[in-house]
Amino acid sequence: MAFSRYLIILALVTGCILPSGVQALWPIPTTLETGMTTLKISPTFCFDVKIESAPSDLRDAVAQSQYYLENDKLGRLVVGRGSNDTSALATARTLSKLTLSLASGVAAEPISSEAVKPLGTRSEEYALIIPADGSAATLTANSTLGLYRGLTTFNQLFYYYEGVTYTLLAPISIKDTPAYPFRGLGLDTSRNYYPVSDILRTLDAMSWVKINTFHWHITDSQSFPLEVAQYPELSINGAYSPQEVYTASDVQYIVQYAAARGIDVMMEIDTPGHTAIIAATYPEYVACSDASPWADFANEPPAGQLRFALPEVMNFTASLLTNVAKALPSHYFSTGGDELNTNCYANDYLTEQQLNRTGMTLNGALDTFTQTTHGALIAQGKTPVVWEEMVLDWNITLSNETIVIIWISSADAAAVAGRGFRIIHAPSNYFYLDCGAGEWLGDDPTGNSWCDPFKTWSKAYTFDPLANLTEAQYELVLGGEQILWSEQSGPQNVDSIVWPRAASSAEIFWSGKQPTGAALNVTEALPRLHDVRYRMVQRGINAIPLQPQWCALRPDACDIYA
Repeated sequence: MAFSRYLIILALVTGCILPSGVQALWPIPTTLETGMTTLKISPTFCFDVKIESAPSDLRDAVAQSQYYLENDKLGRLVVGRGSNDTSALATARTLSKLTLSLASGVAAEPISSEAVKPLGTRSEEYALIIPADGSAATLTANSTLGLYRGLTTFNQLFYYYEGVTYTLLAPISIKDTPAYPFRGLGLDTSRNYYPVSDILRTLDAMSWVKINTFHWHITDSQSFPLEVAQYPELSINGAYSPQEVYTASDVQYIVQYAAARGIDVMMEIDTPGHTAIIAATYPEYVACSDASPWADFANEPPAGQLRFALPEVMNFTASLLTNVAKALPSHYFSTGGDELNTNCYANDYLTEQQLNRTGMTLNGALDTFTQTTHGALIAQGKTPVVWEEMVLDWNITLSNETIVIIWISSADAAAVAGRGFRIIHAPSNYFYLDCGAGEWLGDDPTGNSWCDPFKTWSKAYTFDPLANLTEAQYELVLGGEQILWSEQSGPQNVDSIVWPRAASSAEIFWSGKQPTGAALNVTEALPRLHDVRYRMVQRGINAIPLQPQWCALRPDACDIYA
């Protein structure tokens, strides 16, 4: 029977209507056509990699996809969990093969090489076709990274009931490409330490929803858990314990593990603020160290910031950053620059002495410090990334290539874009995962978190990346990320506080809109996000429920006006 007779084109009337089972896909593909034929996976199903000299990480990805296909065993999220599908399964054709291939003339590079190319040059698009007649499915792409993205989609299409893995939607035709090149998750591993195993598990979950950047905030005022060969005392004196350190081999393993899953690791060493812990090794480099009351000198305890006006501190910082950055394949490195408290320097003798000697202002000294540290990174081929205050609060010279993270408010994006800088959206009023947990400071029993309320998945999902920007500024938006700051988080709750909420921004910045062209909306998205959460649980992620299971099995039944 002709393909068109099976075809369902996604339609929008007052909301997007998705065929039952398309609830599985997240992020929703760029174009999606499905039918109504049941197709089950053959017991002898195989992945046929038709790529000469296929890289080992692509072979590993295929093996991983085979494992998920055999072991997800996710029942459909309907009443009965698939029991009503038995009659269709009895007569269903079987799918025996998925053939993977690259476009003609494309050389096969490792996924790990493709994943760390500069933003805008990575090829993540793919095309997936699953016929209804049981003939081989095909996955084609312009890179191994695109094939990896397609494999994640393929695995989401199938459910399980009483020994059978199947879809109800054949034939399926998908063409998919990301709306934005940067889709991130930020994690602070300084305020509380996360074992390597927890980071690896988080990277796995990121890959399932096509997040492609791990923004690793690895040091802060509270601890310095990063081993740096040239400055070993920083972690010896700055880590919480010898066991709570990321060794050079740990970092390399995490970076390689991430890259094989299509994820670039963008590390951050925040300077010149958020550096109190450096005083444990170099007390002469830090002003207002442990000053009291801490609230006069820092946004949170302990107080202490680099004496950035001093030449020796500039040189030390440039050396520290470049020694860390040169060991990382990413083209991007964040130097932070947020929450710099000027009170710290008001009565700092060494800073005042240097400023008086040179006739420089504090702003001027920060400009020199930034140009020195950024210049050293740029000389290594790295692109500096900073927080928004470096553009909006200080009069300093930044390279035109500098990328700016918006965090204080989504409203600040327009001002940064107005200066011509490329931006990453991470606004606390939408994307901070730690908000709403109550005050973590002691002796404040009635306090709330500074960024209350809790940012639900649906609140995050309503974010508009282009709000308040002119059409000419749209190209400055690289993408965005949700972030977990770890004052009240650690390995014990990382799964539940991050997932599935962090999938919200993953879809915003991959899909941009629904396949029909309609805007993303929470009513259409919720059943699919339930599916993401249940599949994550099947794979060992302790993702938090979004609703009672009764609701998850009855799409829209628990909407506020249902």
